[in-house]
Parts: sequence; C-alpha cells; structure tokens
Amino acid sequence: MIVVGGEALIDLVPAAGGLLAPRPGGGPYNTALALGRLGSPVAFCSRVSTDGFGETLLAGLRAAGVDLSPVQRGPEPTTLAVASVGPDGSAGYGFYAEGTADRLFRLPPALPDGARALALGTCSLVLEPGASAYEALLRREAGRGLLTLLDPNIRPGLIPDPEAYRARFRSWLPYVSVLKLSEEDAAWLGGGVDDWLAAGPSAVVLTRGAAGLSVTTRAGGRWSVPAVRVAVADTIGAGDTVSAALLHRLSLPGPPDWPAVLSFAARAAAVTCTRPGADPPSAADLA
Repeated sequence: MIVVGGEALIDLVPAAGGLLAPRPGGGPYNTALALGRLGSPVAFCSRVSTDGFGETLLAGLRAAGVDLSPVQRGPEPTTLAVASVGPDGSAGYGFYAEGTADRLFRLPPALPDGARALALGTCSLVLEPGASAYEALLRREAGRGLLTLLDPNIRPGLIPDPEAYRARFRSWLPYVSVLKLSEEDAAWLGGGVDDWLAAGPSAVVLTRGAAGLSVTTRAGGRWSVPAVRVAVADTIGAGDTVSAALLHRLSLPGPPDWPAVLSFAARAAAVTCTRPGADPPSAADLA
C-alpha cells in the first residue's frame, strides 16, 4: 500500500461569468485520488474538517477506492485555495489557511498494515504545527525502510522565512528516496540535482512543463521524455498526477524502467491538463 500524507483543501477555480467554482484539491489529496483511480492500493493520512467541504473531500477519495482509515477529523474549517489561471493554463494560488483542520495533524502511532511507500509534500510541510508532525512521519517511516517520495510543490506566499525553509528542505533529503519537483521549485530552492542526490535521494525527477520530464539517478542514469501535446484547460493537479504515476509504476517489481515510468507519467499528466481543475485520469483513460 502507498500512503499519501498531507492537506486536503478546496480549490476555488475560475468559472464562467467570473465566478469561482469549488473543486476538491491539495497536492497530497490529488496524488491520493490519482493513485486510487490508477488502481494502486492507497491510503490518505491527513486531518480533514467535519464541515461540508470536508465531507465532499472524503467522498471523492472514497469513490476512488482510497483507504481513509488514517484520516483524522476535526471541527475546524477546511483550507481554501483561490486559483488564478494564466493564458497558458498555468495556475497560481492564494490561501485561506488560518486555523484550518489540516494544520492540526498529529503524528499517527502507525501507518496501515502493508504500507510500503509514503508520499508527502506541498502546504502540509510548511504550516505548523502539522508540518512538524509530517516531518516526524517522514523520518520514522524512512527509518523503517519505506520508499519515500517528496514533492515540495513550493507555494512562496505561505513561506514567511524562505532561508529557514530551504534549510529545512535540505534536512529532509537523507530520508527521501525520490525527490520530484518542478523547474520553478528547483529555481526557488537553489542548489541543484547533483547536490540533492548527494544528500540522500536515489533519484530526482524534474517536471519541465511543455518541455517534458527528466530523471537523474544517484547511480548516474539520466533520461528525459517529451511532454504529450494536448489542448490545455489548465495545469491544476498535473504535477500531483505525475507524483501518483511515478509511485504507481515504481511499485512494480524489479528495478525501474525510467523511460517507461516517465512516459507513463507524461501521458497521465497530459490527461489532467485537458480537464478543468484537478481531475486525474483513471487506468481506463490511459489504457
């Protein structure tokens, strides 16, 4: 089983008439949803509000076959993210996250039986006190031998002290198996692929938008694949779909066939880009 830890929130996405339409979202939520749709055994580990938005979020995961047993509940409101979409479909975000449920996540005593991989990232590793609990989860489960994937998915508006966050990011790398990040994340974090590999991960996957995907491994392998050309509605959830596709394919037995893994991730992300909001593909969509 793959466990995805982190926030579930509501994206307010531009809609017809200048209105904002609520859509389930959050990087970890989207990743768990995508894994469920792809057919991977997956559980979601988070704290979710008992409000109406929280119920909607859990209903979406339940419909995708996601195990909700690690989910903590609380009466605090659901985090809201106001999305703005550029002419090229790229998305920016503003957040309403003060006093929301996902910030109060607590370290669980254990993950579900059969857990063999853990994925973390985005706002959940920034907003305290939950961020420290997710960090402790990463360190504990890496120490138990789980494959760990980190997608920092930087949201600069949520990070009051960039240098402190960059130092914290570097402290996570010894506990990370696969680091997945965008070119924009990489530029904001500083350093480089070789520096990150030397700190711990066995592979660094870089998403490059219309230029495709690349991976560099600590063993010296380097592969790239082009993006799949599609009519882009927006890019909301595309990077999260990549994370899910990577985990889905890396769970197969044997050493990873990186060109095939990247090609699968590029195809999955392309489908998400054709749909408004974070709406990742199912296995049937990619058959």
